Amino acid sequence: MIRKLESKDYEIVMDFLKGEPSLNLFIIGDLESFGFSFESDFQELWGDFDDKENIRAVLLRYYNSYIPYAKSYYDVKGFVDLIREKGDMAVLSGISTVVEQMESYLTDRLGKKQVTYFCECTKDSFVESETDKSAVRILDLDGVDELLALRASIKEFVPNASARDMLIKGLETKTARTYYMEMDEKMVAAASTAAENSLSAMVVGVCTKEEYRKRGLASIVVEKLVKDVLAEGKIVCLFYDNPEAGRIYKRIGFKDIGMWTMYR
Repeated sequence: MIRKLESKDYEIVMDFLKGEPSLNLFIIGDLESFGFSFESDFQELWGDFDDKENIRAVLLRYYNSYIPYAKSYYDVKGFVDLIREKGDMAVLSGISTVVEQMESYLTDRLGKKQVTYFCECTKDSFVESETDKSAVRILDLDGVDELLALRASIKEFVPNASARDMLIKGLETKTARTYYMEMDEKMVAAASTAAENSLSAMVVGVCTKEEYRKRGLASIVVEKLVKDVLAEGKIVCLFYDNPEAGRIYKRIGFKDIGMWTMYR
């Protein structure tokens, strides 16, 4: 049985999601920030329950993006029908073994498919190097435009019209942060978090200005960022699809925990 989740379901849903806090950081973060948002049209959550009323799957809608989560069997067709009822879909993403079960039902709506490695770093797995990190700075609102200019100079980055608003909102709500380094009086390397919640945080936007690459600057920034987030009792996770980048992250303690599929 699938039904829309309500405030009375909060503890049940959170207990279900906390079993895999890294894989569920987006759902947990949105649930902590916005609850079940019955007075808003941007977020909804549904639960799939078995015959004994035990929850076995969750589907999040955040604007036009959807994330399903299940530990094993779930009502795939039921979730697909909900998505179709809501109209156009911008993004579908989630654990590959879960989200790819929807693929054959949504071929007319799915965009380009991207599969990435999903890894996490915990306080126990973190390996700190002896590299000096004293030059790493924490971004404030005054540095947002310079960070955007750095990202715009990186050819691998896809432009996002909402990036400035998202950065500011993340800083103001403390659901995101950015660490960076400067050389020659300009920002040359940076790394950010996104979807921070009480349990976990996602590392995103790792970049180095092209003429300053091959110096390990981004690695220093990421290591400092990860160290500080771990010190707050959170798990740190990230996506990667480049084996070379994967080796860099694994040197400081990241371990693969699954695959993540996104259609957009």
